[in-house]
Amino acid sequence: MRALLLVLLATASPAAAAALYDVGPGQPYAAIGDVPWEALGPGDVVQIHWRSTPYKEKWVIGRQGTAAAPIVVRGIPGPGGERPVIDGNGATTRLALDYASEGRGVIKIGSSSIPPDTIPKFIVLEGLHVTGARSGRSFTDDGGGTQSYSANASTIYVEKGENITVRDCELTDSGNGFFVASSDALASRNVLVERCFIHDNGNVGSIFEHNLYVAGIGMTFQYNRLGPLLAGASGNNLKDRSAGLVVRYNWIEGGNRQLDLVDGEDSSLIRSHARYGQTHVYGNVLVEPDAAGNRQLIHYGGDSGTTANYRKGTLWLYNNTFISRRTDANRTTLVRLSTNAETCDARNNVIYLPAAAGTSLSLMDTDGVLRFSHNWVEPGYRVSFGTFTGTVTDDGTTVTGTNPGFVNEPAQDVHLTAGSACRDAGASLDPAVLPAQAVVEEYVVHQSATVRPQDGVLDLGAYEYCSAGAPGAVSGLRFDADRQTLRWTAAAGAQAYDVLRGSLDVLRGSGGDFDAASDACSADDLAVTAFADAVVPAPGSGTFWLVRGVGCGGLAGAWDDGSPRQVGSRDAGACP
Repeated sequence: MRALLLVLLATASPAAAAALYDVGPGQPYAAIGDVPWEALGPGDVVQIHWRSTPYKEKWVIGRQGTAAAPIVVRGIPGPGGERPVIDGNGATTRLALDYASEGRGVIKIGSSSIPPDTIPKFIVLEGLHVTGARSGRSFTDDGGGTQSYSANASTIYVEKGENITVRDCELTDSGNGFFVASSDALASRNVLVERCFIHDNGNVGSIFEHNLYVAGIGMTFQYNRLGPLLAGASGNNLKDRSAGLVVRYNWIEGGNRQLDLVDGEDSSLIRSHARYGQTHVYGNVLVEPDAAGNRQLIHYGGDSGTTANYRKGTLWLYNNTFISRRTDANRTTLVRLSTNAETCDARNNVIYLPAAAGTSLSLMDTDGVLRFSHNWVEPGYRVSFGTFTGTVTDDGTTVTGTNPGFVNEPAQDVHLTAGSACRDAGASLDPAVLPAQAVVEEYVVHQSATVRPQDGVLDLGAYEYCSAGAPGAVSGLRFDADRQTLRWTAAAGAQAYDVLRGSLDVLRGSGGDFDAASDACSADDLAVTAFADAVVPAPGSGTFWLVRGVGCGGLAGAWDDGSPRQVGSRDAGACP
């Protein structure tokens, strides 16, 4: 049974339109620099269309959107799904702009003279491939002169900002892949990075540049593929100096360390924030190549040397899958805590060394408090390879074995098999992380996510075992009286729902091509059976909606219903 229902809505009501700037071949604006960046306002959308050659341009965003009407810079993909490329190497800058620190990034957010200085808010960057901000490369600045990028230049440099979203972008070949700054005077806040591929950044032989280097309050990284860094670079994959960090449902591979979570050395606002001591890392797959930099996968606490400023809180580390390909000679350390004032609560994780024995694993370095419960490891693991001065509380629930029971780890499929000892071996999460940081999703290779099955007992690692098939059909799809709220009857076996929206006019004109007619995934893995979509068709036009159920393991019903009236396949790529 396929999970599908179709609703059509046509209207003669006028549609509200924000300012739209389309850039690219055959578009109203030939160049990115033709867009009046200094005058953007709430709801404005800049659409940069893919072309076969990169856009060699750079700019600053120094304006404010609102929660209801953000400023959006969107890449429109090419025929094969290619993101438009923004290349900082040899780029030019719009002369009407005036801003400092031009050599720090291709796209800069915050701190400008033109537009007048403000705190940029509610900015969305999505669907772009940004590259080329590397020392030794030059660009034309806002005065028409030539400058070179600094060693710590980044693809996107947030000097200051609030409510910034970077989504579905590829960020590569720069000193830092992504950089967020804060200071004693001002802290960047509420930055979300999701569904991005960030890789091949850093500088050869340098420990100071990273795939991501961020400092702020309320940083969230989810559904990303991170790493590896540039060959020969010695930086970390994610280096963070934030308060309230959440790292969930990512694939993190390589780096000196996968996660280097240290003190907010540049901002007293970060260090004094109530969430400075609360860091959540869960639902991730973290992969350590053999002999790749430091043997420690995670470092938590501080590195400035001023221990009074270290985090001194709790690293909540749960339902992650760690794979270290280090050999016996190179050994692996799970976590380094900087002092005995830092705590790690590690539960429900899988820690697997496919090329080494359990004796090559230490849980800790020399300091800190570890609470270790319901984790899978190979037998023979140690607390430390050195002299340990901290405290370990091991409740005796560790599951040991020679193989955790992955479907196909070399092929990047670390779902559990039916016979895995990790099934139903987890513990309940600490009430301190609930409900906001419950494990409710799973990473999908690559740069996507799906709902995590809920069977009453958590499995160990980033994935819950699933044996069910695709969900049943959706039925009863209708609009409420407000003509915005869609509702439907729950489908058998569905744990979530996808909602697809498209143009009825394009569908008819294309002879039933749902791929061409699909506009957006209005909802992805929605946990309820209702969704409000305020999109109103233009006068004389129509819009369609499709709803399908999603079952455990991400198994989804097709958009197709098998009706003889259906002309083309509905399995479009608008929803992941």
